[in-house]
Amino acid sequence: MKVDELLKRLESIKIDENKIRERRKIAEHLAQMPHVNESPRIIVHYYIMTINEDIYRIGSYINFLKFGIGEILSDDAYVYVFVDDVHCPAYYYFPFLTNVYLLPYAYLSKLGIEKYYAVPAIGLEYTAAVIRYPDIKHVVVEVADIGTAATNTNLPTLTRDILGTKEISSSKADNILSRFSSQELFAGYTFNEARDIINRYYNDNDISLAKEVGAIKRAYNHIFQPFRIVYDLNTKQFIPLSHVLPTKAF
Repeated sequence: MKVDELLKRLESIKIDENKIRERRKIAEHLAQMPHVNESPRIIVHYYIMTINEDIYRIGSYINFLKFGIGEILSDDAYVYVFVDDVHCPAYYYFPFLTNVYLLPYAYLSKLGIEKYYAVPAIGLEYTAAVIRYPDIKHVVVEVADIGTAATNTNLPTLTRDILGTKEISSSKADNILSRFSSQELFAGYTFNEARDIINRYYNDNDISLAKEVGAIKRAYNHIFQPFRIVYDLNTKQFIPLSHVLPTKAF
């Protein structure tokens, strides 16, 4: 191997390691949010986390936009976050299946659009699903790169005709969300279909679906390339991934 090729490869490895550390820091910070650790019950919430690790609920963030400091927040926005309590195993193992619209909202926010739960936040780099599983007092956090996941789910194509705009109609937003959710991204299955197959596999012990679940898992990991951590709310410790809920062989 030529020296310049070796240097390029080593530089690539260094960048990957930096990205892993970056996502780990984000995930660990989100897993220990007071709202996640202290609330008796979580009602679905969306947040924006800034580069300085300040966290704003979407409603508060929008109010700041109205008061004229939105441009600063928009540039400093870093992670688009979704938080929820769940009881279905599909959401424990595949957090980004919890909310089919999470990635579109994050991507529209990065484009600077305000509609539904999308807010102008052009600095966004990541999206995160923070899933609290009350049955076993675990919090699962997965962090994904918005650009990578958007490309792998065709969002640039679905939003091509709204580039450069700051406002879109409800019908246009609904069309984007509908087209996104109807895609068969997970080994020929939509978000909802993939979720239902996984739940049948775990809840109903339907081992005949092992092949389908394995294919869905591979597609999911390719699309989101998530960084994952699990946090125990009782011990306040991070759990090695090999020690979490038992998994079946795919």
